[in-house]
Amino acid sequence: MRVLITGSSGQIGTNLGLALLAQGHTVFGVDRRQNTWTDAFPTLLQDLGMPYRDFAGGIGGTAYPAVDVVVHLAANAKVHELVEHPHRALENINSTFNVLEYCRAQQIPVVFASSREVYGDIHRYLTDEQTADFAYTESPYSASKIAGESLVYSYARCYGLPYIVFRFSNVYGRYDNDIERMERVIPLFIRELHAGRPVTVYGREKKLDFTHVDDCVAGILRGIDALAHRRITAATINLAYGVGSTLVEMAQYVAAAVGNAHPDIRIEESKRIGEVSYYIADLRRAKELLGYTPTIDLATGIGQAVSWQQIMRLPNQEM
Repeated sequence: MRVLITGSSGQIGTNLGLALLAQGHTVFGVDRRQNTWTDAFPTLLQDLGMPYRDFAGGIGGTAYPAVDVVVHLAANAKVHELVEHPHRALENINSTFNVLEYCRAQQIPVVFASSREVYGDIHRYLTDEQTADFAYTESPYSASKIAGESLVYSYARCYGLPYIVFRFSNVYGRYDNDIERMERVIPLFIRELHAGRPVTVYGREKKLDFTHVDDCVAGILRGIDALAHRRITAATINLAYGVGSTLVEMAQYVAAAVGNAHPDIRIEESKRIGEVSYYIADLRRAKELLGYTPTIDLATGIGQAVSWQQIMRLPNQEM
């Protein structure tokens, strides 16, 4: 199978690309930055957030190789950063429109990376795929994902475009520790707690569903196969671990994994603007449609992430 991955230089894109190669598939990546982790598959440098009009054989007049499925991961993905810089949400919408126009022109099915953010800050604790209430939009980032989903659904109805929308939740693991480029909470806590410095948790009771990247990729692979062989032609699916953990618990797991017996975990009770305070995924559709069963709990996954960061650390480089 030939798979085009947008956002192929990011954490999920890198892991997915390498997993597809290991299964014997062909991978072509598109990203606005070079992949610093691997050169195992080609990457076209292109900013998909720009407005384009030409989709004959690619996007913006840039030729793409023939592919069977597109996995659209490319996005500005930090919630609080998009609160501070909302124009990045528009770039997300533009990139999704561009990818869908390319898929429409070539009649290629698409996997769209959405987010648990579309549920908003759900006080009803309802997180099955039919209960997303877009009136609860919390941030420009969540609005961009809602808009992206709406575009996907409209292209399916108007043009018969096959799709799977995956709603991801707090994916972590390999290839996510370049925090100078994009600050992610688990790599940040690993670095700070390993160095004996304090960390700040925003919300003592904040509970989220952390998903190890191997579980995430396993679900995407199942979705790609189902979409390519038309066992699924239209589905929206939560992809997570299915168990909630507080940020305090997460920080304690990190401290244990790095050998910090007396971590300085500070609590800031007020949440940051735009951030969701509770989410645990309903995985019934993922299990029913894809046979998806996540296997890596948070404590185990953080231990693996710490080990990977230690292996990847360069001389004189802080973990």
